[in-house]
Amino acid sequence: MYDVMIIGAGVSGSACARELARYKLNICVVERAEDVCCGTSKANSAIAHAGFDADQGSLMAKLNVQGNKMMEELSKELDFEFIRNGSLVVCTREEDRRNLQALLENGIANGVEGLRIVEREELLAMEPNISDEAVAALYAPTGGILCPFGLNIALAENACVNGVEFKFDTEVLNIEKTDGGWKLVTDNGDYETKVVVNAAGVYADKFHNMVSNDKMTIVARRGDYYLLDKTAGKHVSRTIFTLPNEFGKGVLVSPTVHGNLIVGPTANDIDDKEGTNTTRAELDEVTVKSAVNVKNVPLRQVITSFAGLRAHELGHEFHIRELPEAPGFVDCAGIESPGLTSSPAIGCMVADIVSGILKPEKNPDFVGSRKGIVRPSEMSLEERNELIKKEPAYGNIICRCEMITEGEILDAIRRPLGAKSLDGVKRRTRAGMGRCQAGFCSPRTMEILSRELHIDMSQVTKSGGESRLIVGTNKDRI
Repeated sequence: MYDVMIIGAGVSGSACARELARYKLNICVVERAEDVCCGTSKANSAIAHAGFDADQGSLMAKLNVQGNKMMEELSKELDFEFIRNGSLVVCTREEDRRNLQALLENGIANGVEGLRIVEREELLAMEPNISDEAVAALYAPTGGILCPFGLNIALAENACVNGVEFKFDTEVLNIEKTDGGWKLVTDNGDYETKVVVNAAGVYADKFHNMVSNDKMTIVARRGDYYLLDKTAGKHVSRTIFTLPNEFGKGVLVSPTVHGNLIVGPTANDIDDKEGTNTTRAELDEVTVKSAVNVKNVPLRQVITSFAGLRAHELGHEFHIRELPEAPGFVDCAGIESPGLTSSPAIGCMVADIVSGILKPEKNPDFVGSRKGIVRPSEMSLEERNELIKKEPAYGNIICRCEMITEGEILDAIRRPLGAKSLDGVKRRTRAGMGRCQAGFCSPRTMEILSRELHIDMSQVTKSGGESRLIVGTNKDRI
């Protein structure tokens, strides 16, 4: 019997796990994938929204602003990349100024600090590559960029160190009420718990509807992106938005914390909750719409394209509460943009709800800090040489594009909730995220995984499951 079982090891589920670890509770996170950060949390815009566009009085607005304020200190505590670079919402027509003003007033009402409208001359000084049609923009200095993998993994690792159990490759098939709480029927056995936290992303409606007659619908909203090489990373210095519409914030152009440029997303509602394929039509839309606010976007420097899914609830609102008709079942559903920004605040809110149900004692041994992977490329020459003397693996470059060493990959595999696949290594170290997109480093990373996990090379996967890169017998390969 667990005290709390959390469905989903994305950024929301991991934030809930970390905050609940502050209490003396027996907590378990169940995740159908082979690792944390395998759903919505791994494919998004990688930005911290300021909070100016969410509806006044909404939970989304409240948690967006709260999460944004928490992010800087959290990045120091958990050692992940975050930069408060600011954002601009660009107005390209004089007749749209009233919409820009409305956005300013909405942001002020939401509690966003430092908002102001900048005119064309100042805008050009801030961003020389802004569109020739731009007449003004809303400037939000509290906007930021971060590493979504870094945040998600840091939250999960810190939860794990504080005693939270994680069960991967475990899909929840059904939820049943019991005398003591709930039973989760999975493809890896049955588990009982006093409280369930439903943080299942695009599938949160499925579990909500198992226990409630007040049905919820979550639509998978696909967004296509381009990621550009680091040679294009300084084309803009802030996150550039267009004025929002009913499909969200439109196509943005933004630097990333790692020095790339990201362009996207589209917003296309689809029936397939696994539909992360990109399409030619949507990528063409990214090309056209990115040029509205930023000129000469160097799309010839694209190194990859990808698509992510947002868990769009039809009312466009976060649903975070204990269901009155299902005591002990807590929804953490409809977490779409700005869910990444809001995640620290979401974790706090869910922990408050659960602690109100279970009345647990505080955990006096809770450790709130965590150190990330050592990065030789960020050290001085003297520091790097000293590190290599102690650990020679840090002198062996595996990924040339990102200058990732064998020592970093070993750390990624050996640390709490360590990497078990190529994608797991990639999300923790960036090995394979560079210009060649893993063309050079994959075989060498596979050798390290094979050695460290004590498995044959043929069992090494790209992302768990059946995603093996080597197939057939030795005889077949010969």
